[in-house]
Amino acid sequence: MEGLKPPAGAVKKKKIIGRGVGSGMGKTSTKGHKGQNARKGGGVRVGFEGGQTPLYRRIPKRGFKNFNFKKEFNEINIYVLNNFKSGDKVDKETLNKKGLISSKKMDLKILGTGELTKKLEVYADSFSKQAIEKIEKAGGKAVLIEKKNNKKKVKDNNNVKVEKKIELDKQEKMEKIEKKDKIEKEEK
Repeated sequence: MEGLKPPAGAVKKKKIIGRGVGSGMGKTSTKGHKGQNARKGGGVRVGFEGGQTPLYRRIPKRGFKNFNFKKEFNEINIYVLNNFKSGDKVDKETLNKKGLISSKKMDLKILGTGELTKKLEVYADSFSKQAIEKIEKAGGKAVLIEKKNNKKKVKDNNNVKVEKKIELDKQEKMEKIEKKDKIEKEEK
């Protein structure tokens, strides 16, 4: 044990500057004579080429970057839902109150990692297939929240029951048009 030494070149002597000529780093303290790099706080930013158009601007830009359009989710694994009591309704608000998601504004996705032991009614913007299976296996209900035309629609995964306000509006308009046509025919 006494003979252990680090390999040659592994331990370097500390560079001590600004302590006179006898240090071997004297006079200009390794900075050379004058110029921007010799000054306190001197030097230029990374990529700066003295005012010449730098390389990163000379090269053509190609391709597409998706970061502006990327869909981000608050992702929750199924085992985290065991924090709730059996029979509870789980949605963005309840998860946010418990501190399990960071933002109510982002869409919520339930992932299938782990096991669920409690019967819950879970409302989310997206589910994985495993998550739906595990929620239903525990006796709960997975309810998908659809957003369309800035109106929230609730869609049940099993029966695909959707509040069809738009279709009802169309039907009402068609009925009104048909009534007008009948009245016009009767008048003639």
